[in-house]
Amino acid sequence: MKYVRMPIEIESPEEYGYDKIKNNLSESSIADQTLRTLGLQIPTDIVLLYNEHRGSTRLRELIVADSGLSKDDVLITSGAAGALFIISTSQLTRDDHLVVVRPNYATNIETPKAIGCEITYVDLSFELGFTIDLSFIESVIKAGTKIVSVTCPHNPTGAVMSRDTLNSLVALTKARGCLLLVDETYRDIHYGEQLPIAAQLGDHVISVASLSKSYGIPGIRCGWVITQNKDLQEQFLAAKEQINISGSVIDEWIAEQVLEKREIILGQTIQEMKIRLDMVATWIGKEDLLEWVRPVGGVVCFPKMRTEPPGGTAKFYERLLLQHATYVGPGHWFEMPDMFFRLGFGWPSREQLKAGMDAISRALRA
Repeated sequence: MKYVRMPIEIESPEEYGYDKIKNNLSESSIADQTLRTLGLQIPTDIVLLYNEHRGSTRLRELIVADSGLSKDDVLITSGAAGALFIISTSQLTRDDHLVVVRPNYATNIETPKAIGCEITYVDLSFELGFTIDLSFIESVIKAGTKIVSVTCPHNPTGAVMSRDTLNSLVALTKARGCLLLVDETYRDIHYGEQLPIAAQLGDHVISVASLSKSYGIPGIRCGWVITQNKDLQEQFLAAKEQINISGSVIDEWIAEQVLEKREIILGQTIQEMKIRLDMVATWIGKEDLLEWVRPVGGVVCFPKMRTEPPGGTAKFYERLLLQHATYVGPGHWFEMPDMFFRLGFGWPSREQLKAGMDAISRALRA
């Protein structure tokens, strides 16, 4: 495999320097939490041993609680990125074919690129509300197709497929003999009906998620892969054991405490994110230089400039950062034109969000 650094990581705010950014609207999660804000204190008697290789039993039970799935269907990984890496490297070779939506979270595309497999992109259209074209997916699946990969809620747009679309994808991939990978990292933050964990719907379906985005704790690196397929789980476990054997007992302890309070935490988070989303909607409704597809889940959106800004898009991003100390995720982070940008409304404070949106409006003009 040949690795190439991803633009989204090269240009990330942590690489550029948080000290240079006043209004950071580029982040794709809610605000980062602390042990204090979570009401946690790590016990001093936690034994720092090799943990259960699949992840702690209690944590896996909590992840699939009330879903009809079993703890044995869950493998704890180093974030959702770790889960996606394990899936791609264990299932794809240079001789395989991947069908994947675009734009997308970079790892869903870049790891398969590094493997060298054939890739067909399902390009999501702004004009069609970033919805998935099922007929196109059906037309490009072939004998060598190993995985169809989608995200829901979608990053960077916040679009959410309907239950009928999800059911159709499950049925289509089952009939054509390929795996369906659903990146559900934002599933727990929703502004309408919540879809089921996709892995519930078939033993060829793989669900991936983490605590990073919806819970604001990316620093504990806790994600998971869910599938009812026992053979796949053994392959995923073998990959994990060769990468890092097991997860951190401290990380998994924190994850357990958070998921024990999941309903309380998510209730408060979703209420706040609805307020933030309305703030963005009000701003874009008055901003005649932008248009968008309103998100149905997650904490990001993907506005589009209606016209080329003065000096072009490069000058816009330069003005926004250097003159207004405001940062957003340009379209090229997602292999899209820079007339688009990802705006994260969950990470900054309300005051920073408003200031950042005002700065965008100014930078769009001069």
